[in-house]
Amino acid sequence: MSSLLFGGGVPMRTELSHLSTSRSQDNSIHVMFSQLNRPIDYLPRGDFRLLCNPGSWRETVQFPDGNLEKKYDEFDAGGEGGDGRPFVGDGGNGGDDDGGNGDEEEFGPIMKFDDVLAETEARGAVLPADMLEAAKSLGLRRLILERYLDFQGSAWPLGFLIRHWSMLRNRMLADPSFLFKVGTEVVIDSCCATFAEVQKRGKDFWAEFELYAADLLVGIVVDIAMVGLLAPYVRIGKQSPTSSTGFISRLQHTCAALPSSVFEAERPGIRFSLQQRIATYFYKAILYGSVGFGCGIIGQGIANSIMNAKRSFKKSDEDIPVPPLVKSALLWGVFLAVSSNTRYQIINGLEQLVEASPLAKRTPPVAMAFTVGVRFANNIYGGMQFVDWARWSGVQ
Repeated sequence: MSSLLFGGGVPMRTELSHLSTSRSQDNSIHVMFSQLNRPIDYLPRGDFRLLCNPGSWRETVQFPDGNLEKKYDEFDAGGEGGDGRPFVGDGGNGGDDDGGNGDEEEFGPIMKFDDVLAETEARGAVLPADMLEAAKSLGLRRLILERYLDFQGSAWPLGFLIRHWSMLRNRMLADPSFLFKVGTEVVIDSCCATFAEVQKRGKDFWAEFELYAADLLVGIVVDIAMVGLLAPYVRIGKQSPTSSTGFISRLQHTCAALPSSVFEAERPGIRFSLQQRIATYFYKAILYGSVGFGCGIIGQGIANSIMNAKRSFKKSDEDIPVPPLVKSALLWGVFLAVSSNTRYQIINGLEQLVEASPLAKRTPPVAMAFTVGVRFANNIYGGMQFVDWARWSGVQ
């Protein structure tokens, strides 16, 4: 047992973590320490005194009068959640004080470093460096560890990508159905696009196959981006320090603290404010718009080049005008930023509601069927809406 004596209000972290604290009438805080390194959130300003075995040793540290910034461990398995607390993977100690029992029931207990190593070695696996550091500092949720061990042992190429590509790994750990949703989006959009191209080009389909292939490849890239940018992901690894005064650093930290989508569910240690959710809509609109403009430039540029090359050899009175490149790319950017962003935000929210329902938890194919249905309807509606936007803008 140790005592922390103080006389003011400065945030502070210890070199060891505490299991429990209590304040006595003489303004002391009694702390029991464990081997894990966790923060003590707030201590008052002034003298800070540590007493170990009172009467045998004590140490007093003088703090400045100004406020000190709240600090956490160098590796907190993802930095901060929406409320500024540290968390571990899809969970962590940030939410233990509100709903901790529910978090443990859903995500499993936080496993200590030795337990994590034992479980990993038993499966013949090796943890990535960021997960290993997270396990050392705060531990890992059992559910997250089990998901990683299952996925990394999958057949090639999934197992290889999980072990070496953190972007895919973190999304799969947060949502095991992520690849199913990506595949559903790609297949539905490709089939709908192919059907529309065949109807539109008719007997000239094979003669203009290059145009169709270019549109299809760009469409696949857009589909993956639209699903991936809004997918929830486990935040694991060292984050940029909040004390940085640079504008870019502060902006990066602010964006990293935003939810992945407007309706992302809160998890242990991850809380999002209303302002953050609103900001997410506009932040994702910028990302969607950038993807749309970039893919529009590439896709329409390829199509225009093929059309111009063909017409240099053979011209026809039935040739349609070559679409304007920049105007077409701008249309794609605005369409994705406004229409697609709004529709996919809603789809993500609806999918989360269905996946969290008791029926879907008992019968997972229910959620999968809903994903297929809602994304098919979205593709049909989005395709018709884009045609209207293209006509209004004069691109088509």
